[in-house]
Amino acid sequence: MARAGITVDRLVAAAAELADEVGFDKVSLSALARRFGVKDASLYSHVRNLQDLRTRLALLAGGEMIDRIAAAVAGRAGKEALAAFAGAYREYALTHPGRYAATQIRIDPALVADAPAMRRTAEITYGMLRAYGLEEPDLTDAVRLLRSTFHGYCALEAGGGFNASRTVDRSWDRVVDALHTALTHWPREDDTDRSNRV
Repeated sequence: MARAGITVDRLVAAAAELADEVGFDKVSLSALARRFGVKDASLYSHVRNLQDLRTRLALLAGGEMIDRIAAAVAGRAGKEALAAFAGAYREYALTHPGRYAATQIRIDPALVADAPAMRRTAEITYGMLRAYGLEEPDLTDAVRLLRSTFHGYCALEAGGGFNASRTVDRSWDRVVDALHTALTHWPREDDTDRSNRV
């Protein structure tokens, strides 16, 4: 490709494709420069450094992922919304492994606050959980439970970590069932404090 064809958006899109092909940790400015047929130095007029590129990639992937989740949960509530959310999450993680890995990096909180995709992610996730009657601090705890469960399952599945004869899809359905039960019967912090005092 000619140098004149490079823009920030095209560069980040190319980085996303490369991440899915070779892995997020192998995305480099040198590899992208080769794709565009230019010298590494020419990319610095579009991004500050590799960290800047990876942050932009993380925000792109986060936006793609939440768009899919939002479409899946639209018009649903309770267990139906949870299952749709979980399914869209898993599908994105497994079909776009490099982009998904990008969504797991730590981003400067100031950038997160200004990113529409990150705000939308919070709105959709917290909105789904409020349907279970949760409020802070239980909302934050529930978000952490969902994220760690979904991420852990997807990481193990992608790495071939499930070897039992039972299908991973059936186990996934049961995980969602268990999460629904946990959210429905969430131990409120006040109840926990009282039980600890007894």
